[in-house]
Amino acid sequence: MSLPQTDFAGNVERFSGFADLYDKYRPEPPAVLAPLLLQLARTTYPERVVDLGCGTGLSTRYWADRAGEVIGIEPAPDMRRRAEAATSAPNVFYREGFSHQTGLPDHCACIVTCSQSLHWMEPQATFQEAARILVPGGVFAAYDCDWPPTTSAWEVEAAYRACMQRVDEIEKTIKTDTPVRRWEKKDHLARMQTSGCFRYTKEIVVHHVDAGNAERLVGLVFTQGGVMTLLKRGLTEEQLGIDRFRAQAEQALGSEYRTWYWSSRLRVGIV
Repeated sequence: MSLPQTDFAGNVERFSGFADLYDKYRPEPPAVLAPLLLQLARTTYPERVVDLGCGTGLSTRYWADRAGEVIGIEPAPDMRRRAEAATSAPNVFYREGFSHQTGLPDHCACIVTCSQSLHWMEPQATFQEAARILVPGGVFAAYDCDWPPTTSAWEVEAAYRACMQRVDEIEKTIKTDTPVRRWEKKDHLARMQTSGCFRYTKEIVVHHVDAGNAERLVGLVFTQGGVMTLLKRGLTEEQLGIDRFRAQAEQALGSEYRTWYWSSRLRVGIV
């Protein structure tokens, strides 16, 4: 399926201009991800892993010591530059491209991943491209964490959700010449099942132990595309309710790093 790159101009713009914040505050993939996918792919050391919509490379660098070669595909130039700057492993590479148009040869990868990104991709074309570049028996895996992480203060988690709801409501009132294309995460598995691209599909819930404080939780707000879209349009933190959320987070969590937990939903398909 061939899609004009201009169809995704709004998506690329949405994630432009805050690569450093994204790389600093976003979580790394769950530790259990690699052993789980390696087991499904029936290998202990895949020749190549491809990471679609790799952003700043957090989900690409994760595979550096676990695969022969890792390729991150990312359309946003500033995200790709940050990924390259943050990566020292000689077997990790980044390429400009889209999930439906990677430019990679047929049957070249054992595992293809999408970290926090499938909902910004045209599903059917992405599944077809993944199936094309995967070897027979290869694994496609799209995973998304639940927001926010579970911290020591449920009140702050509720405040985070309230802040994001306000952002969503304001964003719906903003008109743009480059609309954003988005697909519901809850329907990922159903779309995979009806795509005709996979012999087997499954949803798996995994957990990730992490740590953070008020500064990091507030930082996560600034990694959200909706927040940055509105700030780039001139709205203020006060208008978005970020100032109130920051005050609540600082009061409840403070500066000390404490354990918190992420839950991630992993949708896998075997070709």
